[in-house]
Amino acid sequence: MKLLLVDDEVIIREGLSTVIKWEENGFTLLKPAASAEEALMRIPLERPDIIMTDIRMTGMTGLDMARQVKADYPDTEIVILSGYEEFTYAQQAIREGISDYLLKTSRPADIMAAAARARSRIAEKKLADEHQTAFRSKRLERLLAGEGQVAEREAEELLQYYPELRLASEQEMLELWLVTSEMPLSENGGAQPGHDEACKALKGALGCVIVEWNGGWVLIFKTGQSGALRKIEATMREAERVLQRKLFAATGFGVRRIDELRNALRAAEQATEFRFLAGDARVIAYEDVHRRKGMRTVCSQEEETALTAVLRSRDANRLGAWIEDVLLTVKRDPEATPGTMKAFLHSYLVAGYRWLERAAQSVGQNGIELSPLEGMDYNQLGRKPGELLSGVLSSIMRQYEHLSGDRNSAISRTTAYIRENLDKSLTLTQVAASVHMNPNYFSELFKRETGKNYIEFVTEARIEWAVRLLRETPAKVSEIAKRVGYEDMKHFTRLFKRYTGETPSFFRERHNEGSKPSSGTG
Repeated sequence: MKLLLVDDEVIIREGLSTVIKWEENGFTLLKPAASAEEALMRIPLERPDIIMTDIRMTGMTGLDMARQVKADYPDTEIVILSGYEEFTYAQQAIREGISDYLLKTSRPADIMAAAARARSRIAEKKLADEHQTAFRSKRLERLLAGEGQVAEREAEELLQYYPELRLASEQEMLELWLVTSEMPLSENGGAQPGHDEACKALKGALGCVIVEWNGGWVLIFKTGQSGALRKIEATMREAERVLQRKLFAATGFGVRRIDELRNALRAAEQATEFRFLAGDARVIAYEDVHRRKGMRTVCSQEEETALTAVLRSRDANRLGAWIEDVLLTVKRDPEATPGTMKAFLHSYLVAGYRWLERAAQSVGQNGIELSPLEGMDYNQLGRKPGELLSGVLSSIMRQYEHLSGDRNSAISRTTAYIRENLDKSLTLTQVAASVHMNPNYFSELFKRETGKNYIEFVTEARIEWAVRLLRETPAKVSEIAKRVGYEDMKHFTRLFKRYTGETPSFFRERHNEGSKPSSGTG
């Protein structure tokens, strides 16, 4: 409980600060102010709960200061410490909402007792306000959550509880915003750190009604406020700073009657479902999204093939990049809706699972031990699709790696064998025999695991070796052709040009020209 002393006499300020044991009695004594003007400058920043002030001071009087403080901060308790025992002062003090009037000659115990009474009044008022706020909120929550028709008497009672929602003209309407965060703003009756401060900032900026709603906030205010959207966005940024988390707001539509707010809330809840599709937007309006028709709900054969190629690679980075590309495509679809997005992404997961089943059958397993789709929260595809796709597809990738461990080892040994024997005759039958496989099965497995057929792989490996030899050695082209396994010079030249776009001689000449040092004057 913070307390501020205001007096223009230094001896009084020092005496009250040192003689009375404020800290021992649960008060935080702020630095005393030497004038009412100084106090008014500091109050917005230091926000004292209790102010003890003299009346007659140089400049503004304590009573004038009290009037201004009560206008700006009505919950602040003010106690007068005066050297004048005049009835007129006491009368004026009462009119200004001052709680206690003491003489400076009062004993320290009496001054402390006055401060304690002020503290008790603050606690009682806070408790009463909390009870009143909770009661009002429950009534409004019931209205928002209900389905049936709202009685006119109930609607009028709510307007009595919330006079700020009573419309004054035909031009005004009630607008409802639903503010949410990735983590609940309040949960199980407990508010997150900074919750109350953030609520106060929103109420102060917009004069709005705030109701706790499913871990978020419902904000209700009258339209027609000058710069309302700008105020909301600025206040949300301040609330984000206080709460240390990002906020997202969805707007419903304007209504004329308080009983129509539940319809506006349903619209805002629908708009909130577009949170992922909204990208970096802080606010999304129901009006902007409710006419969307929906995107396609099943991935194409080409897209399924691209996914299986990624899964077969067993490369986590490649999978992450693929997921980013898919989600970016979804976000860019102007007709995408949460429901159709979830169905589309789910079709990828089903395709991945079916591919895994086929892979299991290819090695003699009738199925897989556990479907990666079991226990999946389908709704997470709308809220955190990246995390869910990554989790399920990574599981599929790991199971495939387990299934193909022996086959991968065989292919790895095969590719190593090929690269070590490029200067020799490398028939498919010969290489398959090196890993004790049937040539037909080996050919199919090799294509599946490397993405290339056997002849393509061997040819590319030989041309890559030839490129290195042309760059790094002075050997003749005919010698290089033989070293990489080609006796027929014309056949080698034709293959080299097919893969590089140049003949071996031209490639070497161009490379040598590019590697010569440039002449200069120095």
